[in-house]
Amino acid sequence: MSGMHARGRVPAHARIPDAPPVPDFPAPTAPAHAPTYAATYAPDITPTAASPMDETAGTAARADRAAGSARTSKNGRTDKNGKGPKVDLATEITASLVVFLVALPLCIGVAVASGVPAELGIISGVIGGLVVGAARGSTLQVSGPAAGLAALVAETVLEFGVAMLGVIVLGSGILQIVLGLVRLGRIFQAISLAVVQGMLAGIGLPLMFSQLYPMSDSKAPGTPIENMAGLPGLIADTFANPQALIAAGLGVVTIVLSFLWKKLPGPVKKVPAALVAVGIGIGVASLPGVDVKTLQVGNLLASVNVPGPTEFAGLADVGIITAILTFTVIASAESLFTAAAVDRMHSGPRTRYNPELIAQGAGNTVAGLLGALPITAVVARSSANVQAGAKTRLSRTLHGLWLLAFALLLPQVLALIPIAVLAGVLVHSGWKLFAPEEFPKMWRQDRGEFAVMTLTTLVIVATALLEGVLFGLAAGIVLAALRMSQTVIKQHLEEDTAKVVMAGNATFLRLPQLIEALEAAAEAGKPRIRLDLTGVTHLDHACRSQVEEFVAQQRGFGLRVELLMPGPAKPVGTPTPTPVADLAGEQDRSAGTGLPRRPYASTAAGPTQGPGPTAEWFYLDTRPMPEEYASR
Repeated sequence: MSGMHARGRVPAHARIPDAPPVPDFPAPTAPAHAPTYAATYAPDITPTAASPMDETAGTAARADRAAGSARTSKNGRTDKNGKGPKVDLATEITASLVVFLVALPLCIGVAVASGVPAELGIISGVIGGLVVGAARGSTLQVSGPAAGLAALVAETVLEFGVAMLGVIVLGSGILQIVLGLVRLGRIFQAISLAVVQGMLAGIGLPLMFSQLYPMSDSKAPGTPIENMAGLPGLIADTFANPQALIAAGLGVVTIVLSFLWKKLPGPVKKVPAALVAVGIGIGVASLPGVDVKTLQVGNLLASVNVPGPTEFAGLADVGIITAILTFTVIASAESLFTAAAVDRMHSGPRTRYNPELIAQGAGNTVAGLLGALPITAVVARSSANVQAGAKTRLSRTLHGLWLLAFALLLPQVLALIPIAVLAGVLVHSGWKLFAPEEFPKMWRQDRGEFAVMTLTTLVIVATALLEGVLFGLAAGIVLAALRMSQTVIKQHLEEDTAKVVMAGNATFLRLPQLIEALEAAAEAGKPRIRLDLTGVTHLDHACRSQVEEFVAQQRGFGLRVELLMPGPAKPVGTPTPTPVADLAGEQDRSAGTGLPRRPYASTAAGPTQGPGPTAEWFYLDTRPMPEEYASR
């Protein structure tokens, strides 16, 4: 049996009945550098019955934990009473102003990119601060209209109109609340990282090309492919028009500032680059002879568009239902992915995903009732909040208040902002979403995941966001299935026997390889076929059925087929006798096609009864798979 089995030998690990008791040996002492199980995996296990020494140790442990809590409060995580971080009002107000300065141009820019009035972007930003910001879930994550949904919103508005946007956002918000209540918040984490990165790249790339047109005071043709194809004509038209060239220059300056501003020394870099770009844009637009397009902001309250019966009647449209599902999946995934990223930025309380999903749903429900843009968590605002030193939800809530006050009291200031500057901000955001450096990084780490990531991006650009994400998920599942189905099949001839040895995971994906090996064994012309499947860790129904059919067929032809199937081997000495596997063809081959599990020696308590002179028994070796198979 070439080491795989030992003929006629009881395995060393088998328990012999009536054996003398094994003496108690002292437990081996772990090396000084090796951590104990309790220290590593169960540091807070409390014994059920404590001795005086245990009580002393428990008191010391409680004192250490109390001291640890006090130390943690200095880092802003929890105070000594366990009630959360202490509020530094001045820091929270400062952080809220920083977030407001970052959020204002982004809210307006996302609204413009989405093809809706700028006021709707501000309304969504206010809701993201006052509603989502005050809710439980994440502490430092900031929500509002996101650039990642701009392309999807633009397509939806183009197809169904602005009036139906409120119904779609409202439906998405209610669905998010339901998902949070049934505790499905963490399900959005069970998505391949390659699909997530491909989705972000597929969002960022079309966003960049679509915003190059308003950056030159032009109108984008439409789809991402059309926008890319029209880029040469856009460049020619821009250079032919001096005013368009000025607008494009403002956009380029905005992009450059967005990339380089944080590299400046001193406290200057703490001022948001978008705010600096807006200031430069306002200054240039006010110069004599400059005629670039500026933002047109109307009455905030007059922009509220509550859905009516006509809009709700659109829920009978399959396209509307599809849009609701799409918004729900994308907005939820983006918010919870952002929450995981923000948690890595600080040492404060971690995000609770189900409450956060409910909070996002509440925000989208209110936004839908007011006919505003969908809301998600936004990385740019969240990172600005963390970097500004915020520790509580107060800063993100106040930023919504500042947005509301600015839009109501100083709307004339918004009308001075050039659209090209806002487009430049979004081009930079699209580049960050696209993250081209992630593609070579993924290529070096895992080429299969690189293929999934690239395909997801390309399908999103060529079709739409939902189709691309679904395609990416399907590609990721296929890749995982192929990798889980790693099967090694080795064939060789030995005197009068054709042997097939298989190890690994045998699933239907490897069925062609299995059939080829079985057919080759049958065509070898040997009187005996031995199928050794003991190294198989998983044998699915398709492969098992194929093996059973092959064995029954070959036995019907009069061949001796020896089959060793995977499965737990019972120890020698069990009182229940089991017939020996039909290795020599002694049993009636016509009595069914059921195949035995892994064969073992069956003995009752007392003297071992060996097999007959013509039987072949095989005691299976339980050692790991041989290196010649495991290395493949």
